[in-house]
Amino acid sequence: MASFSIPLSGLDATSEALNIISNNLANMNTVGFKDQSANFQDLFYQNYGSDGANDPIQVGVGTSVGSVSTNYSNGTLQNTGIDSNAAITGNGFFITQEAGGGLQYTRAGDFTVNSAGQLTTAGGELVMGYPAANGIVNQGGGLSALEVGAGLSDPPAATTTMQQQTNLNAGSTVGTTYSTTMAVYDSLGESHNLTFNYTMSAPNTWTYQVTLPAADTGGTGSPTVVATGTMNFDSSGNLTSPTAAIPLNISGLADGAANLSSAWNITTPAGGSLITQVASTSATSTTDQNGYMAGTLQTFSILADGTIQGQFSNLQTQAIGQVALASFANNQGLLSVGGDSYQNTLSSGAAVVGTPNSGALGTLTGGSVELSNVDISTEFTNLIVVQRAFEADSRVVTTFDSVTSSTVNLQASPGN
Repeated sequence: MASFSIPLSGLDATSEALNIISNNLANMNTVGFKDQSANFQDLFYQNYGSDGANDPIQVGVGTSVGSVSTNYSNGTLQNTGIDSNAAITGNGFFITQEAGGGLQYTRAGDFTVNSAGQLTTAGGELVMGYPAANGIVNQGGGLSALEVGAGLSDPPAATTTMQQQTNLNAGSTVGTTYSTTMAVYDSLGESHNLTFNYTMSAPNTWTYQVTLPAADTGGTGSPTVVATGTMNFDSSGNLTSPTAAIPLNISGLADGAANLSSAWNITTPAGGSLITQVASTSATSTTDQNGYMAGTLQTFSILADGTIQGQFSNLQTQAIGQVALASFANNQGLLSVGGDSYQNTLSSGAAVVGTPNSGALGTLTGGSVELSNVDISTEFTNLIVVQRAFEADSRVVTTFDSVTSSTVNLQASPGN
């Protein structure tokens, strides 16, 4: 009977709505969860003809849940302080790979690092992105699992440029020598201490000699001379010659490293003197060179553009990968598969993959997660509305049951 089927359809639809609301409330603390809502639609109508104005006489036969909408607006960001965590602000989904090789998509950035040193979701799926080699991210090589484990290493780099901020005392007597040392690195990451000896040969004139311990080139005895020359200063203590970088070439290193060829910069890029001569104690205030030994990964951080920046034990900072994001033409078409993950469908369209902060994709905040966007006050309001609808439909069923019973009793009465 339609009298019962109509309110029963309402009970069924409101029951589904209550399930959705309860699921929203249950996931209030689920990282990356997106709020859902039920959209009701009326069912087809029975046509009883037309009235005197030839307008159709139609009676509906109930309701149903026509669709379930997902609210993909941003949730609040919460700082966790965990290096492996990341939160998306704006459009996009993290790309993950399950054990079978299939790709899924999620907003939950509460990532961890597995025993293999790979970035993974809380459920164990691999987080996908672009790999890096020698600090250079390769975005053309396709997606791969991101390696962030402590086993990563940074190869050594030989010193190619060096400089020191040194003052030579203008009040020194002829024959006075000032010495300072500076460490440089060869291609194997081995350090070598160069000694810079400055000797005043005349007013405003100093000779220099750069030496290396004899043992570093497999010898014994006197240090190996790397470079010699003369420096001249003007009456203001500025270096007048030489002005070009001084080449320092070292060959035959005992550890088997390649020949070390570096440039000793004695002036700033703007032409200022790094070596000066004024009436002040001879001293070297700063030294700088671009070589370093091999290092291992100590920590990492995720930047706004998804770059995973590693900090190594040799004090170097380099990119070790980049997180990728995916977007879809129709987010409502995504299929929720549990575990905060989605799969694309024909309705959603294929994933468009890119890097954060590019195109229509959002940015990342490292050391944070995106919380659920469920609003408890809205959910309780919806709960009251749906509860009243359920009670109304229940009352209609009770009323129809009473009417039916009365009708049956009327037919069964004596004399009928």
